[in-house]
Amino acid sequence: MRDDVKRVPIFGLGCAAGAVGLSRLYDYLRAWPDQVAVLVCVELCSLTAQRDDGSLANLVASGLFGDGAAAAVAVGGDRETGPGLPVRWGPQVVATRSKLYPGTQRLMGWDVGEHGFRIVLAADLVDHVEATLASDVTAFLGEHGLSPGEVTSWVCHPGGPKVIETIAEAFALGNGELDLTWESLQRVGNLSSVSVLNVLQETIERRRPPDGEPGLLMALGPGFSAELLLLRW
Repeated sequence: MRDDVKRVPIFGLGCAAGAVGLSRLYDYLRAWPDQVAVLVCVELCSLTAQRDDGSLANLVASGLFGDGAAAAVAVGGDRETGPGLPVRWGPQVVATRSKLYPGTQRLMGWDVGEHGFRIVLAADLVDHVEATLASDVTAFLGEHGLSPGEVTSWVCHPGGPKVIETIAEAFALGNGELDLTWESLQRVGNLSSVSVLNVLQETIERRRPPDGEPGLLMALGPGFSAELLLLRW
């Protein structure tokens, strides 16, 4: 890369970080619409596996999470494109929303100690998702004149089977809208920030909606937090 690349290291946002990174690309390119921005996600989830920890949280996390890496390139609205670029671009980001839930520090995250990262994964995490996500997503879409039923593509981070099932139930997604999310989880596991980019790539290549259709990209992460992006294909 050129030696004048502007770098912004981000750490600690876990499963939400892929979506957060896309949101920060969007922010930057709104300010500098003639430029190009690159998001690089690298996850070493296996570092949280603790050999001396027989807790259910450690066993679940060790079986669910995996290592991975992914990158995404975004261009501003005023950027001139030239020959040789991919024909099938990804969607346009229309708006973003970050949601931080106070008092939920022990739902998901890490305890950092002398043996490295020890996973924090509460049993009632799914209950919190069920209680809050539907209303927050509905409110976000409503600000842009949309309802969940009008969203034609759902690019969701595969947090785990129960989380995916909760999302499907909350938004009445029973017609294969989350098939690519399920496939990603089955094939490679939860790759933290990388997973939502994997699902986005598969959506572009295999399930791209017609031009102009609205989509929603979302991921949940430590904090506890949610990151939402309204897309336009």
